[in-house]
Amino acid sequence: MGILEKISEIEKEIARTQKNKATEYHLGLLKAKLAKYRSQLLEPSKSAGGGKGEGFDVMKSGDARVALIGFPSVGKSTLLNKLTSTTSVSASYEFTTLTCIPGVIEYNGANIQLLDLPGIIEGASQGKGRGRQVIAVARTADMVVMMLDAAKGEIQKVLLEKELEDCGIRLNCSKPNLYFKQKKGGGISFNSTCSLTHLDEKLVMMILHEYKIFNAEVLIREDCTADQLIDVICANRIYLPCVYVYNKIDCISIEEVDRLARLPHSVVVSCEMELNLDYLLTQVWEHLALLRIYTKKRGDPPDFNGGLILRRGATVEHVCHAVHRTLVDMFKYALVWGTSTKYSPQRVGINHTMNDEDVIQIMKK
Repeated sequence: MGILEKISEIEKEIARTQKNKATEYHLGLLKAKLAKYRSQLLEPSKSAGGGKGEGFDVMKSGDARVALIGFPSVGKSTLLNKLTSTTSVSASYEFTTLTCIPGVIEYNGANIQLLDLPGIIEGASQGKGRGRQVIAVARTADMVVMMLDAAKGEIQKVLLEKELEDCGIRLNCSKPNLYFKQKKGGGISFNSTCSLTHLDEKLVMMILHEYKIFNAEVLIREDCTADQLIDVICANRIYLPCVYVYNKIDCISIEEVDRLARLPHSVVVSCEMELNLDYLLTQVWEHLALLRIYTKKRGDPPDFNGGLILRRGATVEHVCHAVHRTLVDMFKYALVWGTSTKYSPQRVGINHTMNDEDVIQIMKK
């Protein structure tokens, strides 16, 4: 029996097993086996001549990378054409785009690389329709923009989320607050700092033994599920922000547009009529969590034309590295104007956290 058949059998058994207290250990074991087989499926085949074959390798450029994912003919290429200066062929038939086409969005002084990927189909995580290559590129992105046809309901979103989930991509969720470390001896040490409703020591032991792990340290700091524990053990999961873009809103009623617009992380647009594309760019910026930091020389006004683009949570140290790699060694203090300070200018140290549109003047020793 091949890996695909084993995965299918486990999925069927999970579907027909009732979910209650008596079956939680059995279901946890099945989920561990399923994740293990899926990981094997994603590994490159050794018999394939060392991984030869045409891929979608595109050099990462700009300040962030966004992957455009969706089913065929939902408007991905049209969106790329509208937002960037790149021309991607778009037509009324499916699979117009057959390879990865990169473009650059210039927004708020940042260069955001947008990748127009071929449309994926159901079963992409198992290799159908070059789906694995598409999803492999998505794993290298900083964010996913999921294009959906507003006229086709929620089924597209559910199917795409499942394909990405099967390939280890988690959308709009954070990494579980769970510490796991494999050891060479000493057995399994299990502790938790909160009350657990989904896991207990027996289930954790069973899942670890399924992965042939008999010596490890596990510390759970939040009420995690068996799936989250398996994600941490596998250590190959990617956590990405995602914006769901419902295209072709000119084909549906205003009531349906209003309903879709109120869904979490959702934006309604019409690429053909260029409706709401400005708001889409705003949401992409917010989900990427980018900051604009402006530098200032002593006695001169701030340089608002050449701002630095950093990630949310960046400190003065990150700013120094962005200006020049040797600046940290010569750093004395910095003066900061903006919302991250109590008053302007405020003298701060190297660990001060910056906010969007802050102005900084770095003083050297």
